[in-house]
Amino acid sequence: MEFGISTFVNDDTIDTVSLARAIEERGFRALAVAEHTHIPASRESPYPQGGDLPSVYYRTLDPFVTLAAAAAVTSDIELITGIALLIQRDPITTAKEAASIDLISGGRFVFGVGAGWNLEEMRDHGTDPKTRGALLDERIEAIKALWTDEPAEYHGKFVDFEPSYARPKPVQEPHPPIVIGGDSDATVKRIVRHQAGWISNPLPVERLTKRIEQIRSGAGHDVPLTTFGTPIDLDYWQALDGLGYRQANLLLPTKSRDESLRLLDGYAQKVAQYRG
Repeated sequence: MEFGISTFVNDDTIDTVSLARAIEERGFRALAVAEHTHIPASRESPYPQGGDLPSVYYRTLDPFVTLAAAAAVTSDIELITGIALLIQRDPITTAKEAASIDLISGGRFVFGVGAGWNLEEMRDHGTDPKTRGALLDERIEAIKALWTDEPAEYHGKFVDFEPSYARPKPVQEPHPPIVIGGDSDATVKRIVRHQAGWISNPLPVERLTKRIEQIRSGAGHDVPLTTFGTPIDLDYWQALDGLGYRQANLLLPTKSRDESLRLLDGYAQKVAQYRG
């Protein structure tokens, strides 16, 4: 199992260039960044983990701009949206942004997507929370068409466009890996439907085991497993390894440059201890 770093990149903490370089220099295999376009001041949706919404949610940089900057100063790490809130994004523009990062990075982009949980945030984008699952499915399908077909077209209930030329195409064939976030029966069905992987939050091992069994049963084969927000816990890493995870992306708190580098040094030591 490989190890990467997942984090919320904010406007008042370690800069993207320093972060990306430090991750690669320490032997980590990936950078996964979260997305929130904005946080409505009248937010009523409960934070999934309970309590107040952490301040890091309010200051996130755009993930595609962040990963493009990381791509320019690295040569090896995977660049993961963890997760892109596709229900809040135009699929044609997003397909171009993602393909551009894949091209710039030489084929290192991983497209993590999900339906999101902040109902007020998605409503501000014109998304009806009741139909966000169906909207997500169509936008995934439309983006795959834009990546692989020339010309591409898509005709659905929520996404509809006539034959169009869309460039650049991704470097990876047939397209960059797609990993879907979430913890529900609907998520399982979506992973199977789109022949995707799963990017999981730090759920209890018993729940991970249940979901992975459902996914494998539905797909009829193993699927790529990765994470966002994995804690620094060697026993938990061992459990992920045993479940067949390809990669665990450790949660880096959103801190200053010096504190972030110190934490990354400690994480690298923990990974060496785990492997030793």
